[in-house]
Amino acid sequence: QVQLVESGGGLVQAGGSLRLSCAASGRTLSAYYRGWFRQAPGKEREFVAGINWSTGGTYYSDSVKGRFTISRDNAKNTVYLQMNSLKPEDTAVYYCAANRYLYGLRPTTVSEYELWGQGTQVTVSS
Repeated sequence: QVQLVESGGGLVQAGGSLRLSCAASGRTLSAYYRGWFRQAPGKEREFVAGINWSTGGTYYSDSVKGRFTISRDNAKNTVYLQMNSLKPEDTAVYYCAANRYLYGLRPTTVSEYELWGQGTQVTVSS
């Protein structure tokens, strides 16, 4: 059984940076896309960034474009989210996810990802 394990969350001041990691453990994970989502208290889980595992092509939500960078290490089966210029509104639990069945290109909805990590808290103070 494959599991996704996030790490790297924490408390940071506005304008600071954090890097999240998401490693796949257990059996080999085969996915078309890997993504990051976040969920703030009282809000729905929202898409942040995605990466095509084969080509490395990336895409982002408008709210993080230019500040966040998603990347991958194929050998380690790990995806990263480098977050710069953090804002208080970036405060949320961040989840990584894997899309293993190709519903369409550049998936951005929760329902298009079948495997999820447990989440890691990111808190940005003002």
